Amino acid sequence: MYKSVCFITKEQDEAVLSKIFDYIKEKYNSKISVFCENEIFEDLENDDNKLFLLYLDDEKIKTFFQNHLNKNINISILPNEKCPNAMRNYGTSKDINEAIEDAFNPELLSKIDLLKCNDLIAFNRIVIGDMHGMNRLDYNQNNRLTKIKIFFNNLINIRFKSYTLTTSKEHSIQTAASGITILEHSTIMNKESAIKDELSIHDGKLNAYILAPTSLLSYIWYLLSIFFYQRISLVSLPKSLGFIKTSKLSVSSEGVLDYKIDHKDLYQSNTIELEVLQDCLNIHLGRVLLEIVKNDNQNTEEKDVIKLNTLPKAELSSILIGGELPLFKKATDEDFKDLLVSLKDSAKFSYTYLTLMILSTLLSTTGLFANSAPVIIGAMILAPLMAPIISLSMGVIRADKFLLVQSARTLVLGVFMALLFSSIYTLFIPLEQITAEMQGRLNPNLLDLMVAVFSGIAGAYANSKEEVAKSLAGVAIAVALVPPLSVTGIGLGLGNIDVIYGSFLLFVTNLVGITLSAALTFIVLGFAPVKKAKKGIFYTTILMALITIPLFLSFKQVVEKYDYFNKLNSVKSIVLNEEKIGLNIKTIQNKNGNILINIEIVSSKPLELKEYSIIKEELQKRVDKQIVLKIVSVIEID
Repeated sequence: MYKSVCFITKEQDEAVLSKIFDYIKEKYNSKISVFCENEIFEDLENDDNKLFLLYLDDEKIKTFFQNHLNKNINISILPNEKCPNAMRNYGTSKDINEAIEDAFNPELLSKIDLLKCNDLIAFNRIVIGDMHGMNRLDYNQNNRLTKIKIFFNNLINIRFKSYTLTTSKEHSIQTAASGITILEHSTIMNKESAIKDELSIHDGKLNAYILAPTSLLSYIWYLLSIFFYQRISLVSLPKSLGFIKTSKLSVSSEGVLDYKIDHKDLYQSNTIELEVLQDCLNIHLGRVLLEIVKNDNQNTEEKDVIKLNTLPKAELSSILIGGELPLFKKATDEDFKDLLVSLKDSAKFSYTYLTLMILSTLLSTTGLFANSAPVIIGAMILAPLMAPIISLSMGVIRADKFLLVQSARTLVLGVFMALLFSSIYTLFIPLEQITAEMQGRLNPNLLDLMVAVFSGIAGAYANSKEEVAKSLAGVAIAVALVPPLSVTGIGLGLGNIDVIYGSFLLFVTNLVGITLSAALTFIVLGFAPVKKAKKGIFYTTILMALITIPLFLSFKQVVEKYDYFNKLNSVKSIVLNEEKIGLNIKTIQNKNGNILINIEIVSSKPLELKEYSIIKEELQKRVDKQIVLKIVSVIEID
């Protein structure tokens, strides 16, 4: 219990002061002394019987804090319309009686840090530049239409400036950013903040959020998080934001920096020095912060945290400062250097490539004749064709002559060797039957194109990310490049034009689909500018469009086949001469405008040709199309 209260104010209204004083005297029986706001108190350390009640505006409260740093005096803030920032930051109740009760509550007394910016005190926030929505006060009171207008206004008007950030550990980074927000802490009372983490009120650290989107897509995602979800967290920090937790931070630039302290007047400086003064004041916080005070008093000092890996550097910084925000993120020089070296190696023809190509072809051809899926899968994994195709994709988007020529040469030689060895191998095998595994590669359709597209995306992504390179085997299995070539070679060996056409169309589908989708993936990952890639993408797209025509027709036939199958399969039996005849449709094929049906007919005695004709007519009514029946008769004997 405080025996003495030093009431600091410039309030002249006797009625207001009398009401406050009467409440304190009646409830706490404390002696009250009134002082003006400019009073400086000396030699008051360790006086636990005295409370300093501040009934001042925000700026006068900051002045009082500045004059009494580290003096170990106990302070509380009383609510009034001129100190909204102090009230919000320290959880001060709007009700004067509740605020007084909190001021006399020992559980709410806590040591706090203070954030200083160029020797000026900030209650909670410094904003440098434009944070585009981080301050929720900009739009929280607006209706949905106004929020959408603000959203698009921010989207259009983002500008970048060069910043040099130096932490207390002398860690320095130069980057381009739109703005920087510095928080001393963030509590439940700071509802204008988009940060949902509760940061410690006396950990001796400031928390800096750097807005630096590296692409238009990442910036849009950031704006959506701020404007519609309205909260972000360190656990799931958008890639457009960097984060620094440190006790001191220096922010400088080549030009003058504009900054605001606690949403107040605009200041300007070439260098902004930020520092947190740890545990420099004792303050009674509001009751809404009671749990935070209890938990925070148990915290130990935290280490510096620096999360700046996503911030733009070097060439990208120059692009952003020049006023251009790319649609996709530009890959770093280090990422591109490593990937380019890898793709150039993959584009080169080698004896290892040749050996693997021959072995995978022979293995695949054997598996196709043996109708063995496991053997064919083994050939898919062994096949090296995926590597030069991915290199070709990079060559297409970057117009890189070396990659284009080398990868195309390697690819053509690989295809030639596959066709040569599979066709010769076929001549030595005394088999001419088209197996089910071969048949499955003779009628490519749009579904096969989608497999190629997704495989190309996966292949490009796996090559660009070293940590997922192990997934390349799965990509090779998914796209199955060598088996269609082996079937084409088999067709050449057998002299079967239909086999050659269908299987080679599947290979070309895979080739074009992978090339285009991998190229687009590399663009999205930032390995080539869209302008530079336009020509290569245009020609590849034209080629894909041409291939899509027969694939679409084939897919249409597949859809029709399944439609016919569903209609015909609904006829499970038919009654002839008072006898129930069972019908089991095995397969359906569209051939020369007719529907070829393999059907099993179950009866108790052999049927005559006339009865088979009746069954055919009944089935034709279902599909309204000419059908050809291939019948297997099954006689059931009771």
